[in-house]
Amino acid sequence: MTAHADTDADADAETATDGREAGGVAVTDRQLDGLVDAAGEGVEFDGLSAWHDETGYGLAVPGEEHAGLDEAAFRAAAAELPAHLTNWYTWQLSIDYPSEPDRSVGAGRHYRAFLRWLEYAPTPSTPAWEETRDVEARYEALAREAGVVRHWGDLRIAVRLDEHGGRSYEVRHVDDVDVPAAELEHHHDPLDARAIGRLDDRGRYRPLRTAPSLATGWVFPALDPRDAVETVETFYPATVANWHLERAGELDVTHWAETAGRQTGIYGIVDELDAGAVDRIAASCCVDSQCHKRREWEFDDDRDLDADPGDGPFPCREPCSLVVAAARKWTTLEREEPRTYEFELTPSEKEQLEAIVDAAADDRTDEIREADVYEGANRYRTRYLRAKLFDEDGNLCGTPTEPETHDDHGDHGDHGDE
Repeated sequence: MTAHADTDADADAETATDGREAGGVAVTDRQLDGLVDAAGEGVEFDGLSAWHDETGYGLAVPGEEHAGLDEAAFRAAAAELPAHLTNWYTWQLSIDYPSEPDRSVGAGRHYRAFLRWLEYAPTPSTPAWEETRDVEARYEALAREAGVVRHWGDLRIAVRLDEHGGRSYEVRHVDDVDVPAAELEHHHDPLDARAIGRLDDRGRYRPLRTAPSLATGWVFPALDPRDAVETVETFYPATVANWHLERAGELDVTHWAETAGRQTGIYGIVDELDAGAVDRIAASCCVDSQCHKRREWEFDDDRDLDADPGDGPFPCREPCSLVVAAARKWTTLEREEPRTYEFELTPSEKEQLEAIVDAAADDRTDEIREADVYEGANRYRTRYLRAKLFDEDGNLCGTPTEPETHDDHGDHGDHGDE
C-alpha cells in the first residue's frame, strides 16, 4: 500500500532549504503558506490562533500573542513557533485534508481520535479523567528516540516526529520491545497483518483475532497515519471504531439474550441457556487471559453477569461468533441429567486431577517441565496416573460412563413392540 505521507515529505524536502528550523523541527514554506491562507478564515487549533482582519495578521499561542502584522512579519513569527505550526499543519492539512480525500485518514472521526489518543492529544470525546498533553509537551516526548508509546492488545505502537513535524508510526509486538528492529521481519503493507495474525508462535491457527496469542518477530517500522490505523484494524478488526463510539457515548451494545434469540439453524438452541450458564461462558471465554476485548454485554437489559468483564482497551459490544459456536456445544451439555459415580482416589490423586484440569484450562501444559514430577500436570506423572486408574477402554477406575442396564424381571421371551 502506498505511504501517503511520502508525497508531502518529498514536497517539503524541496523547500527545506528555504524553511526555518527551531526546536528540532524544520518549518517549511509550504507550511507557512498554508497558515497564511487559513488565517483569512481564522485558525483555532490545539492552542494556536491565527487570523487576518483590517489591522493585519494576528498570531497567538498560550503566553504569547502578535497582532497587526504584515504578511512577512506574520510568517516570521509563525516560523518561531515550529511545534504549534507543524502540529496544526499535520492534523489539519496532512491527516485530514478535505481537498485531497485520497490523502486523508479513512473512517473519519474514529481513526482521527485514535491517532490523537496515541500521542495524548485531546479530542471532544476524551474522558475528563484521561491524561492529555499540550503541544509543547507532546513534541518534547515525540522527539525522543523512543517516541510516545501506547499499547493496543498485543500491539506496541510508537509515534515519532519526522523532520517537518509529521508523524511516523512503528507497530510491533509488545514482547519484542527490546529486540533490535534489524532482527525482526520488516513489513510495510497493512494487509500483511492479516497473515501475521493467522497463527500463533507455535504455528496454531488463531480463530479469535483478539486473543492474547499474536505471534512475535515482526515490525512495521515506519507507517504514515492512514497505514498505521489500517494496520491496527487489520490485526484487530473494528476495535478502533468501537473504542471511539464508546468514548463518544454512542456504542450500541447487544446483550446475550438478543444475540441468542436471533440465531437460526443449528445455533437456534443457544437461547435455552440460562443466566448461570451464560455467566460460565463469559468466565471461560471473555476474560483478559482469553481475549483483549473488554466485555460490555450482559445477559439482558435487566440481568448482569458476575464474570469479570476484563480490562482491555477496546470494548466487546456483543457475543462474538466463537462464543456463539461454543455455546451450541454447551447447550447440549447442559441438557444432560447428572449421575452419581464412585471412584476411589488417594488425596494426591484427587489433587492431581484438579491440577491437570487447571493446567489445561489455562493453557499451561507446555510450560511444565518434563523432569518436574512434583507438578500435578507433568506429562510423566499424568501418564502414571492413567496407567494406574484407567482401564483399557479409557474408563476412570474402570467405571463406564454409560452403566450397563439389566432387565430386573429376567427374560420373558417376546416383549412385543417395546
